[in-house]
Amino acid sequence: MEVAQSSIHRANSKLFCEYIGAKFCNVKFSDVPINPNVEFHFILSFAIDYTSDSSSHSPTNGKFNIFWDFYNLSPSKVLSIKNSHPNVKVALSLGGDTVGDVHAHFNPSSVDSWVSNAVSSLKHIIKEYNLDGIDINYEHFSSDPDTFARCIGQLITTLKNDGDIFFASIAPFDDAKVQKYYLALWRSYSHVIDFVNFQFYAYSKGTTVSQFIKYFETQSSNYNGGKVLTSFLSGGSGGLSPENGFFTACNQLKSSKRLHGIFVWSADDSKANGFVHEKQSQELLSTLN
Repeated sequence: MEVAQSSIHRANSKLFCEYIGAKFCNVKFSDVPINPNVEFHFILSFAIDYTSDSSSHSPTNGKFNIFWDFYNLSPSKVLSIKNSHPNVKVALSLGGDTVGDVHAHFNPSSVDSWVSNAVSSLKHIIKEYNLDGIDINYEHFSSDPDTFARCIGQLITTLKNDGDIFFASIAPFDDAKVQKYYLALWRSYSHVIDFVNFQFYAYSKGTTVSQFIKYFETQSSNYNGGKVLTSFLSGGSGGLSPENGFFTACNQLKSSKRLHGIFVWSADDSKANGFVHEKQSQELLSTLN
């Protein structure tokens, strides 16, 4: 498809984001290499509005519980990594694919009740952990797109207006149903969404550099005016991997001032290879001007 040039936000950014904590691999903030010349965001994965009882999980209508590795990624560890690295911010991600062995559905009873519960429960977590932002990562839905847009849009707006968070991101991927929800949110609330952490690794493993650039342009058009980040999956089981040209694609975007940042799923998986591609990503971003 032909993409209108005006739809693509043109400004390189030194933003690097890493999801962390979903797989309970004992990964710590301090394990991950942090380049002082980038803007570094850790994204705790996940907070989910489901019961935390390990025997069974059921929806709680916006009352969020922590499902990341809170032993290794505790409030004191957040404070420590931020004190040690002034360029680090920490966010939490909402939703994700599964809770236990069931899909984590966005399942509100009503807009008002969900927003009220979500604001209250997340304010508590954000304050306890000294967090800076939230990421929206729902992949399954038991509501219509308009309800999702209103709930999430009102949540982000309230947390920003109250000074609880300073940035918000969304994490869609190329699935027709999923896109309906995130595009409905974008149409009404793009003004409160700072970054689009598009899951480019959800495309097929054989993605080429030229295909990746086309995918980026398509999603930049879908999320008109948004800062769409590039992304790769540790282990390379989907999308364009670092071994097969991811950084070539990033350099092409850099040359046209469209490299708005890079994010990685995830630190849990990267620990085994010594975070080699995290280092490479940050080195590239640190050279931007």
